[in-house]
Amino acid sequence: MTIRNLEALFSPSSVAFIGASPTPGSVGRIVASNLVSGGFNGNAWLVNPRHAAIDGVPCYASVSALPAAPDLAVVATPPAAVPGVIADLARHGTRAAVVITAGLDRDLRQRMLDAACPSCLRVLGPNCIGLILPKLGLNASFAHMMPRKGDLAFLSQSGALVTAVIDWAGGRGIGFSKVVSMGEMADVDFGDTLDYLAGDPESRAILLYVEQVTHAAKFMSAARRAARAKPVIVLKSGRHEAGAKAAHSHTGSLSGSDAVYDAAFRRAGLVRVGDLDGLFEAAEMLSFTPHLPGERLTILTNGGGAGVLAVDRLEDYDGTLAELSPTTIQALNAVLPPTWSKGNPVDIIGDAGPERYEAAMHVLLEDPGTDAVLVMNCPTALASSEDAAGATLKAIQGVPQGRPRKPVLTNWLGDGAAAKSRRMFSEARLPSFTTPASAIDGFMNLVRYRRSQDELMRTPPASPQEATFDRDHARQVIAGALKRGQPMLTEFEAKAVLMAYGIPVAETVFCASPDAVAAAAGKILSQHRAVVIKIHSDDISHKSDVGGVRLGLMSADEAREAARSMAAEIARIRPDAHLEGWVVEPMIERPGAHELIIGMIEDATFGPTLLFGAGGTAVEVIKDTAHALPPLDRGLARDLMRQTRIHRLLVGYRNEKPADLDAIADVLVRVSTMIGDLPELRELDINPLIADDKGCIALDARMRVADDATSPRRPMSIRPYPAAWEKETVLDRIGLIRVRPVRPEDEPLYERFFEKVTLDDMHMRFFTAKTDRSHKFLARLTQIDYAREMAFVALSEPGGELLGSARLIADPDYTRAEYAVLVRSDLKGKGLGWLLMQHLIAYAREEGLKALYGEVLAANTTMIEMCRSLGFTIEADSEDPGLRHVTLTLKG
Repeated sequence: MTIRNLEALFSPSSVAFIGASPTPGSVGRIVASNLVSGGFNGNAWLVNPRHAAIDGVPCYASVSALPAAPDLAVVATPPAAVPGVIADLARHGTRAAVVITAGLDRDLRQRMLDAACPSCLRVLGPNCIGLILPKLGLNASFAHMMPRKGDLAFLSQSGALVTAVIDWAGGRGIGFSKVVSMGEMADVDFGDTLDYLAGDPESRAILLYVEQVTHAAKFMSAARRAARAKPVIVLKSGRHEAGAKAAHSHTGSLSGSDAVYDAAFRRAGLVRVGDLDGLFEAAEMLSFTPHLPGERLTILTNGGGAGVLAVDRLEDYDGTLAELSPTTIQALNAVLPPTWSKGNPVDIIGDAGPERYEAAMHVLLEDPGTDAVLVMNCPTALASSEDAAGATLKAIQGVPQGRPRKPVLTNWLGDGAAAKSRRMFSEARLPSFTTPASAIDGFMNLVRYRRSQDELMRTPPASPQEATFDRDHARQVIAGALKRGQPMLTEFEAKAVLMAYGIPVAETVFCASPDAVAAAAGKILSQHRAVVIKIHSDDISHKSDVGGVRLGLMSADEAREAARSMAAEIARIRPDAHLEGWVVEPMIERPGAHELIIGMIEDATFGPTLLFGAGGTAVEVIKDTAHALPPLDRGLARDLMRQTRIHRLLVGYRNEKPADLDAIADVLVRVSTMIGDLPELRELDINPLIADDKGCIALDARMRVADDATSPRRPMSIRPYPAAWEKETVLDRIGLIRVRPVRPEDEPLYERFFEKVTLDDMHMRFFTAKTDRSHKFLARLTQIDYAREMAFVALSEPGGELLGSARLIADPDYTRAEYAVLVRSDLKGKGLGWLLMQHLIAYAREEGLKALYGEVLAANTTMIEMCRSLGFTIEADSEDPGLRHVTLTLKG
């Protein structure tokens, strides 16, 4: 992940276009014309060896002939010439290039990247329509028009959609900060661009059109960072695949790439829309109303039917209709006719004129239970739609200065009758929609963004204790199967792995003969009413499909005969299959329990992916499943459960008790941890997992594994908790201490920790004594992205009290990181800060970082002395005599 030299791409002071042409209608002519006429204030040079000038603009014969190295180059030459052009640009000091050229084969593409690599020249494209930076007046594209200046950034893998969105936005007064045609993303991809835009003050929101994500881990880290800073709306095409790869398990057949994309977007905090209309609605809303104070919507309309349609759409999305306060209703009674609706929607009747609109708006904008207002108008011959629009604007403008203005959406129905009103709203920077449904869709985009922010900042409950995990035993089981050359674990082995992670499983006995089946059944029947027999064959994936499962056997003889019968049946219908034996289990009888499935598969884009839903033999028919990217905590596990229909049954209904939801979530978290610990694991089915109010138990399990050394698994898209960096140590003046990476559930520890840090120490760490202790602030300390930052906490043992913390945040290039350390004030001078810093430095060195740096107040002599002892260089700030810059160069 790197944003190195992206400044040259998005904020160039000079541009050269290689491939300019005088041929009418050619890409070279259109790009040259757009570049020269766009209003760019910097130098814009054209390069073509066969022409001295194009349309009166001088042409240079080559890159080397240019007056200076351009910050940005735009390339539209024949494919074979592209690598050479990039090499020339790199030699002359150009730092970024937009390659419009299409048709580069694999060899040309690699040669282009090889030419750019030594100088880190960044390449956007190839096969794109270009780059547009309206605020700089730079149109380095062959789009048909220059978009307005604005604060929406639009990134698209489709060039055609770029031009469509620009055209649509032009008629609605919507402007852009950056319009980026991503093309084939040979170098600069969504991850790089999102990382840059997360810190871009010119871009208030980001729109994405995605066909495929590359470098999933980079994308997830950057998307999460961007979504925490501003709304990110994504339209992903390819929701339905023409075919699906055959899978060994139920989970495989239920996992579709689009479902995984959906899970990834949700995890990153992105808001997904389903079609181009949704993207337009999001652009409309974000352009004029970027933030919502809450979710309660009040609807004002002159047509009852239109209002009802809006309410129906709102309820489709589980939105919130505001409940008007008695004071508000009383105020509306005073200004509206007696026939008004007396509720929300506020129907002010079809003959409503501008005075009625204005009066009602004044009241609703003062209503304490309303967070946003949707104003609607149906054209009638009784009143002017334009006058109603003017009255609405007058009411909004009448909100007293200094008082927050509530978001207002407008929906003037009709076509010709509404055109002028919509222009009035656009000029006043109010979102305007053509239908009730589109208005609600636009509103809900912001609601979903608001909810996603709440989810990103939510403190999860504590995860299962890791002391219950026996990783070594699980690895031994898998190693044994791989040594035998068996990618499919036996049911006995699969359950052994689950047991190693504390997941309850049904007792399982493997038997090689019908007589052994009878003996095992006899022992189990001494404690249970009945037994279950299953065939064991590496050649048969789904046992029940071939009669390989027998339930409710109540005697040893019955079990023996069932085993013989199953063997004969398998020999008849699957003569190719080798039957190794049978598995005997107690019949778990829990009336009213639910059959669930928990699974894992390796997605082609995002790597290991979890699945949860309704299980049993009809799992593919029911198709009630949801996906999530590991790792999970209990909060994320509960979210995954809530996305399924069976969750409505799990929470209880009528006289049925709720299932133990914590126990189910616990299994999901344990499976998530297993995935992170065992890179050999490629596919998993726990089906069924029986769940009721007494807990849950896995009745059947299947696992497919592979040697990660010879066939590496795709990496997890979200870096898991780095358990390897946990350690225990003893400090003479403190005692036993556990140092480990921070976890999201540590937030309450920080609340108590700050109570034992003096104001002076707060000032030394945060450069202010009045630190923010809000949930949002504490969440940022504890809910970190291990891919780009690390925080180690020191905890007392026993007790788990937070004693101190050290953290680093790496730059996007992951070469340097800023550090900070803070220990409890009563523990200063006892070696704790030194211990934490040594652990942090060891981690930074292991990660391959080249330097740690920080800013220290000159008055913080203790920290400065520790830095000096640890080998940091210390320099005074040239502008602030009270500040010191400290840097530690790291060597491998």
